[in-house]
Amino acid sequence: MKDISVIVPLHEINETIEEYLMKCLQSISNQTTKPKKVYIVHSDTKEFTDFFKSWNKPDGIDVETLVNKDKTDFCSQINTAVENMETEWFSILEVDDEYSKNWFKNVKNYMESYEDVDIFLPLVVDVDEKQNFLGFTNESIWAMKFSEKMGELDNNTLLNYQNYQTSGAVIKKESFENIGMLKPSMKLTFIYEFLLRATYNDFRIMTIPRIGYKHMNMREKSLFWDYKNHPEIRIMPEEAAFWVEQAKKEYFFTYDRAVEYEN
Repeated sequence: MKDISVIVPLHEINETIEEYLMKCLQSISNQTTKPKKVYIVHSDTKEFTDFFKSWNKPDGIDVETLVNKDKTDFCSQINTAVENMETEWFSILEVDDEYSKNWFKNVKNYMESYEDVDIFLPLVVDVDEKQNFLGFTNESIWAMKFSEKMGELDNNTLLNYQNYQTSGAVIKKESFENIGMLKPSMKLTFIYEFLLRATYNDFRIMTIPRIGYKHMNMREKSLFWDYKNHPEIRIMPEEAAFWVEQAKKEYFFTYDRAVEYEN
């Protein structure tokens, strides 16, 4: 199998997050085909330093912690890990999510048959904090007449439909770096803008028709939960619409540019 690293970005540490972290790492350890390396990216704070001095990682995986001192947003953490890794491919695992047991085994099988694919997307199962099923993500690409080629994501489809997840995806490092990686300035729509940019640059993006990832949707105190429920930072519909339209303007540009929303 072509070597894969897994990136786990950490923005906070507490008892709840510690529990989630161990579960998500265990989902890597449980893989029938394991990735080569796991990078946990965190900020340089006493809470993180104290935790990683004494924590017990799951057996069977090679874990390295990376400190991102200057910028601790999600995009910068992912970009930092990619810059430091040596593997040809990588995947992103959010701390409250889990891989399905055979995900990397399935990716290996598809890699052997589709050598020109740049990004393999999983079918994502969305659940709430109590693990109740909410729905699927990335499955729409297998609907008849939804995209130009069934099972593959294209630019025209993205311009009309935005709901796609790259968490759990397996992405070719060289391709990711060549188009400028993630853009921190995009705020709410950095994943959408990245996929637009990737398809604009002729990336081949395939959704593997197997459940590969369990995503906890709108976990209490998560970033998007805060955006929805905290009055002081609540995202209003007009601001959300602004960021969608901004993504459609910015994906033509390879590298990040300053973007600010003005009330």
